[in-house]
Amino acid sequence: MKTRITEMLGIEHPIMQGGMHFVGFAEMAAAVSNAGGVGIITGLTQRTPDDLAREISHCRDMTDKPFGVNLTFLPSVTPPDYPGYVKAIIEGGVKIVETAGNNPVKWLPALKENGIKVIHKCTSVRHALKAEAIGCDAVSVDGFECGGHPGEDDVPNFILLPRAAEELKIPFLASGGMADGRSLVAALAMGADGMNMGTRFIATKEAPVHENVKQAIVNASELDTRLVMRSLRNTERVLTNAGVERLIEKEKALGSALKFEDIIAEVAGVYPRIMKDGDMDAGAWSCGMVAGLIHDIPTCKDLIDGIMRDAEQIIRGRLVGMLDA
Repeated sequence: MKTRITEMLGIEHPIMQGGMHFVGFAEMAAAVSNAGGVGIITGLTQRTPDDLAREISHCRDMTDKPFGVNLTFLPSVTPPDYPGYVKAIIEGGVKIVETAGNNPVKWLPALKENGIKVIHKCTSVRHALKAEAIGCDAVSVDGFECGGHPGEDDVPNFILLPRAAEELKIPFLASGGMADGRSLVAALAMGADGMNMGTRFIATKEAPVHENVKQAIVNASELDTRLVMRSLRNTERVLTNAGVERLIEKEKALGSALKFEDIIAEVAGVYPRIMKDGDMDAGAWSCGMVAGLIHDIPTCKDLIDGIMRDAEQIIRGRLVGMLDA
């Protein structure tokens, strides 16, 4: 299948693995890229730029296909060494960067001068248009269904994707609620050039996370995510667990007086305990409503091959058949 995204990134299938904290290691990225999509190393999961450089090298040892790095720009009193991370990406020969968080305009000149394609994650049409205006090559449009941070507008993809198609000139990926061939066909029908999957890729054999995490996704329904930190205007969609329910009780009790410090035990430093140790009640971790569509733990190759096979069957069989009828 050819789309503007496959042509731009030099990949076989229009499927991207999103950057995910303590999931997007070299093993994950290489498995997705080897399966014909584009895998993404999560930059800030690596504690230092030197660590990221080693992870990029490790990924290159496992695949000769294109892969990228996610770099999330966060507001912080003591920000990460962003110049160092950008340097590691450039010197590592990475040609695809997924940016997220704050406006990446400061970093675009260095990335673009080195032939790097920049895909910015956006949760609204206005943010996507801003990304286009500053020179991003593509955007990932994240609907309200997505795991992680869905923004504050609460617009689902059935509306957001066609709106993006009406306004944007650059290619865009559909993100949030993406899991299978049906998702891909729907995304293409609404104007996207491919899809970005996060939660679905956690439930794969190659995902370097504890088996408890994968089973939690398989066992979850579409009703098992919660929105937290809304009053802080830092909304995050997470899979419910005892830690999340404790967090929600604090939010209810404190109301508008809630401060980040009140919930720090449920949100700070919990990812290693969950993703590596399998402590599923440690606290809040990002998960999309799409968990309700995830029923197995395939290899990345089997997953992507199945998506493309099902998408073709839907397009050539069901949809064309309706026209012929």
